[in-house]
Amino acid sequence: MSELPEFYFRVRENGAAVYRVDTENRQRRIDMTEIAVVNIKNGRVKPHGDHVLTPQETKVIADWMAEREALLARRDLDDIHRTIDHLNLTAQWAQSRADDDALEDVTDRLLMAMHDLRSVLVRKKADRLMKGDKG
Repeated sequence: MSELPEFYFRVRENGAAVYRVDTENRQRRIDMTEIAVVNIKNGRVKPHGDHVLTPQETKVIADWMAEREALLARRDLDDIHRTIDHLNLTAQWAQSRADDDALEDVTDRLLMAMHDLRSVLVRKKADRLMKGDKG
């Protein structure tokens, strides 16, 4: 078996619970002691109970938070690329396979969602162009 990490991060919504992993005991069991709770959204790290985080623990947690935020950002962008594919597949479905009842079921909601998305994208594009003109 490979060597276990010193810390384990149990991912949960908005962050993780952080555990120190210990195998140096008489039973050779894996003990995990919770040392902190991390909230990615607001950047807070809350030590568990009376535990005082060491500088090493603080650094490990900060490194994990940075890696996690980067991973979540990559996933967000990947989801958007998948959405583009789904929009293309939806257009193909609407053109070639959808019957009138299916189209009636989705058309208004799709049009509203696409209108909302287009409005946001156009506004953001205009903002970027205006910043470019000022710079």
